[in-house]
Amino acid sequence: MTTNPKYIFVTGGVSSSLGKGIIAASLAKLLQAQGYRTTIQKLDPYINIDPGTLNPYEHGECYVTDDGAETDLDLGHYERFLNVPTSQANNVTTGRIYQSVIDKERRGEFLGKTVQVIPHITDEIKHRIQILGNSGDYDIVITEIGGTVGDIESLPYVEAVRQLQWDLGEHNALVIHLTLIPFLSAAGELKTKPTQHSVKTLMESGVHADILVCRTEHELSEGLKAKLARFCNVKQEAVIQSIDASTIYDVPNLMLEEGLDKVVLEKLNLKSDKPDLGRWNEFLKRHRNPKGEVTIGLIGKYVELQDSYKSILESFIHAGAENEVKINVEPIHSEYLTPENVKFKLEHLDGVLVAPGFGERGIEGKIEAVRYVREHNIPFLGICLGMQMAVIEYARNVLHLEDANSIEMDENIKHPVINLMESQKDVVNKGGTMRLGAWDCTLIKDSIAYIIYGETDIEERHRHRFEFNDAYKEQFEAAGMKATGVNPETGLVEIIEIPSHNWFVGVQYHPEYKSTVANPHPLFIAFVKAALKFKHKK
Repeated sequence: MTTNPKYIFVTGGVSSSLGKGIIAASLAKLLQAQGYRTTIQKLDPYINIDPGTLNPYEHGECYVTDDGAETDLDLGHYERFLNVPTSQANNVTTGRIYQSVIDKERRGEFLGKTVQVIPHITDEIKHRIQILGNSGDYDIVITEIGGTVGDIESLPYVEAVRQLQWDLGEHNALVIHLTLIPFLSAAGELKTKPTQHSVKTLMESGVHADILVCRTEHELSEGLKAKLARFCNVKQEAVIQSIDASTIYDVPNLMLEEGLDKVVLEKLNLKSDKPDLGRWNEFLKRHRNPKGEVTIGLIGKYVELQDSYKSILESFIHAGAENEVKINVEPIHSEYLTPENVKFKLEHLDGVLVAPGFGERGIEGKIEAVRYVREHNIPFLGICLGMQMAVIEYARNVLHLEDANSIEMDENIKHPVINLMESQKDVVNKGGTMRLGAWDCTLIKDSIAYIIYGETDIEERHRHRFEFNDAYKEQFEAAGMKATGVNPETGLVEIIEIPSHNWFVGVQYHPEYKSTVANPHPLFIAFVKAALKFKHKK
């Protein structure tokens, strides 16, 4: 435990997609494994208040925290690596910074002064960076600066880092610069010039990189590291190789081999010990040495971009390791699923997950997928919209309410088995207004959910406006679909099951947001186990 919090800033050069989040999470894991209370925050340079209204094709999935913050998907990596919950304070956007400053100006808090980027915007950024450190809960705060050094939208953040380095003083803050060492196959050599120019651009803003982390496809020689150290004003041991890995979960060990944690702790004047990665490496061992495999169909409408379902894919990795099986996730675009091709698309699968989403596009394909897996006893997990599709399919094909649908898709439908939540009916603005964050759920004993969780009271994260229409609950239960989890305060149906089916569970919440390496989510573990059992019965 440290007396004053230490700050580490992670910037990126050459490209914005080099993996700053994974490097930050890996370093945090190594520091946490040495006893330091560590957290990570992400500063995003876009002007949206949060990513809640962004199309997944734009920015990947929107990750939701316990306190209801809609955040960047990198916060998912932070939680999965550290097994420590994040919050609104862990993700800040330019939009939120400017909104806060403008609100203060409207309230007259600047006493008639001209409001400018410096000092007002940079002061707000510095305040946001230090919220977590000032809480007393952390010894080390790692701040990932989104975007690329040199981009106009990142300049206020880089300036805030420059000021904070000066304010905090020596041994209290350092800068890690992540950059790319490209390999020119025609010449057969690695080139350092892009990194040199990236560091130069950073220095032009008054910020000196203390450590270079170099993404590369090939090993960096000591001579090349010496060259980088010479031209970039860092010690040679502070030039860290980050070679491409087969899985992101290898990166902490790769950074350990390179000595990143030792260099960081030395520069922060903190004691360095051997990290305790026993549990982490046990997970890796199970992940690398599966005793079987299953194929799971992921039915969604954003499947072209894997980051759209990042937390779901990572949850399968965690659950696969727990079950000691390799999981082959087969993405299937719901927009192109029809009654004519559904058998061909799904019959070989060991399980099917119907993914979350919004809007009308691809809905009928999801409903068709649910019908097929229900009728053929294939293990099924529906998440959020996926659960709602299961309800609609059952209403149409079992209750014979042929025009059953969600109010989201058709406001004038005769049988709205999925309805707009009462609390949402007067909502006008789209951003940050859904039912968000952690909510309680009470499980019925002897249900699949109760067996999975092993307790009656659970808490899960949500992100939705529409809900199961309670007016139809008796009809559904009489026909064999049971509501086995409800919110104790509102009675809102959180979980539906079909007990007569092999394994059929739909949940209104997002279990994928709470799955970590240390604690794989029990729902995913049980789903994968059911898929494995189904495969063996074929």
